[in-house]
Amino acid sequence: MSTPSTKTLDHIVHLTPPGSVDEVSRQFRELGFHVLPGGTHAGGLTQNALVVLQDGAYLELISFTHPASHYPPGSPERQKRDADPWAWKEPGWIDYAFLGSSSTSISKLINARAKKDKSGIRYDPEVDGGRERSDGKVLKWRISAPSQNSGRGVAPFFCGDVTPREWRVPLNPPSNAEHPSGVLGVAYVRILVDDDDLSDVTADITSVIGRSPVSHTSRRVTWVLDTPSTDVAGGKPRLIISVPETEGERWTLEGRGEGIYEVAFLVNSGMKPGQSWTPYGKIVWLKG
Repeated sequence: MSTPSTKTLDHIVHLTPPGSVDEVSRQFRELGFHVLPGGTHAGGLTQNALVVLQDGAYLELISFTHPASHYPPGSPERQKRDADPWAWKEPGWIDYAFLGSSSTSISKLINARAKKDKSGIRYDPEVDGGRERSDGKVLKWRISAPSQNSGRGVAPFFCGDVTPREWRVPLNPPSNAEHPSGVLGVAYVRILVDDDDLSDVTADITSVIGRSPVSHTSRRVTWVLDTPSTDVAGGKPRLIISVPETEGERWTLEGRGEGIYEVAFLVNSGMKPGQSWTPYGKIVWLKG
C-alpha cells in the first residue's frame, strides 16, 4: 500500500459566534463568495455552511449552535462543549485541515516521521466524526489531530472521508464553485508565530508535510501544497509560517495567539487584487 500524501489542503475553518451561520453566510456572500448550506455536526454542538473552490478545497463557516451557558454547569453536554478544541477560540480563521485517509493512520505516519526527525509534533489517534447535511444525508470521516501540546491551529488536522468526499464537498454542479468575486482557489494560508517559536514550528510542519520548505528565511518559511482537484490558474497553494512583519500583526499575535492570520485567494484575471476584512479575519485577493 502506498503512503498517503500529507500535504493536500482540504479546508480552512472560519469561526463566528454561536448561532451565527446564517449571518456569516450573508457576510461572505457580500464579499463575493457563493455560500452553500452545510448542516449540523454529529453531537449537535456545531453547524456550518461551505464555500467550495475550483481547486477542490473549501472554506468551512462554522459556529457553535449555542453558547456554553446554554448547557447546565457540570452536565455531560456542557463538558462536551467545553472539551471541544475550538470552544475557547476567538472568532476568525481558527484552523485548517489537510486531506486524510480512512484506511491509513495519519497520526502513526506523522509520529514516526517526527521521531525520526526529532521534531516535537505529535498527533493523537484517529477519532470518528460526521455531519448530517440539510438534505438528510449522513457523512462520516476520521479526524487525525495534533495533540493538545502540539499547536492545534498552527499544525493542521486531517480529515479522511469514510463516505465519498463529494458528499462532504459538493463540487457538482460546477456552478457550486463559481463565485461573483472571481475566486478560483487558495493562494496561501499565512500563520503567525512568535519569533522564538519559528524554528520549532518549521521542524514540526516539515514532519507533518514530509518535505522541506521551498523557501526559508529568518522571518518566513514556505511550503507548496497540493489540492484535491486540478490546479487553477496561478498555481498551487502555499503554507506560510512567519513572525509578525508589522506592528499590527504583532498586536494580533499578542491578542489572539499563534494561528492563521490571513488567507489569500486567487481570482480570475478580470478581477482587481486587494484586501478585504470579514468582521473576524483578513482576506487577500491575488490575480491567478
